Amino acid sequence: MSGGARERGFASEVVEADGSYEATARVVDPGRSEDDRVVEAALRPRRLAEFPGQPRVRDQLGLVLEAARRRGRPPDHVLLSGPPGLGKTTLAMIVAAELEKPLRLTSGPAIQHAGDLAAVLSSLDEGEVLFLDEIHRMSRSAEEMLYLAMEDFRVDVIVGKGPGATAIPLELPPFTVVGATTRSGLLPAPLRDRFGFTAHLDYYDVADLVQILHRSAGLLGVEADEDGIREIAGRSRGTPRIANRLLRRVRDWAQVHGEGHVDLAAAQVALALFDVDAVGLDRLDRAVLEALCRRFGGGPVGLSTLAVAVGEEADTVETVAEPYLVREGYIVRTPRGRAASPRAWTHLGITAPRSAPLQDLLPVDGDSDDTAPGRFGG
Repeated sequence: MSGGARERGFASEVVEADGSYEATARVVDPGRSEDDRVVEAALRPRRLAEFPGQPRVRDQLGLVLEAARRRGRPPDHVLLSGPPGLGKTTLAMIVAAELEKPLRLTSGPAIQHAGDLAAVLSSLDEGEVLFLDEIHRMSRSAEEMLYLAMEDFRVDVIVGKGPGATAIPLELPPFTVVGATTRSGLLPAPLRDRFGFTAHLDYYDVADLVQILHRSAGLLGVEADEDGIREIAGRSRGTPRIANRLLRRVRDWAQVHGEGHVDLAAAQVALALFDVDAVGLDRLDRAVLEALCRRFGGGPVGLSTLAVAVGEEADTVETVAEPYLVREGYIVRTPRGRAASPRAWTHLGITAPRSAPLQDLLPVDGDSDDTAPGRFGG
């Protein structure tokens, strides 16, 4: 590793000083500290039977893996889609564990050339599981090579340039690709069709998050009562990653300012300190609602104008704050821009102005153009 390089995350990529990635996939054997291992253990169950929530996905994936084991062959390629933090990487690790095969990890941004992918594929052994995170961000040339590799277990390596270039076919042992994406609509149809099993992970309900938090608290050695756990679960936006992060922050507060025990009072005070309100909205969420309601009279307002008002990039507002606010009914995406719903006014404790009903802003046929400028431009 070069002097300016550093490890990125827990898995496969090395980030160089110039921000580039090394694409080589690696068998997961990280040398992390014991505390890191404990935290990750809390986040990542090792077997399908231990995976909480997502019962339909769990049952379907279990059937696919069991059938493959009985046939003695690698299972079909698996595509996992859904919002961040719901367990796509964990399920990829579980697939490898259930098959008792090594897992290699890399990501779409790390594979920007067909040669990068060829190097990864040529190093696979029979039955190995290759996890491609953010698979929709692969380069087009790498995607086209992956089509052939997934279907025929073969890649064509180009040797030379120009008229003298020669394609040398390279046979690959059977393997399983597990792809993960937060934006399945960006995957080209030919790539999506080569996955034999596709699963979409949805947000978790509070009961599942309570189960996850109890398990995490036990692995982290955190003393927590039911009321404290349920308070954290209710503010976790249906996402296990957020739930575990909030649990650690409440633990920190309890150890520094409390008695080391996570109860309802500790959870409420700690989450207030970290700007997580009673329904799970954070600083950015509330800033978006405040801008919509106080500055723009409830909208509609264009995305770029809204982003400038809260001091964030438009992509950040659209991908980080907006999905949860829309799902929970705080804002509405209309053909004329974003508009605040009655629930947003109520949550902020503000009386909504007398104006046109919200339904008048919605498209008649249900087909909205979210890129159209709002009443305030953008």
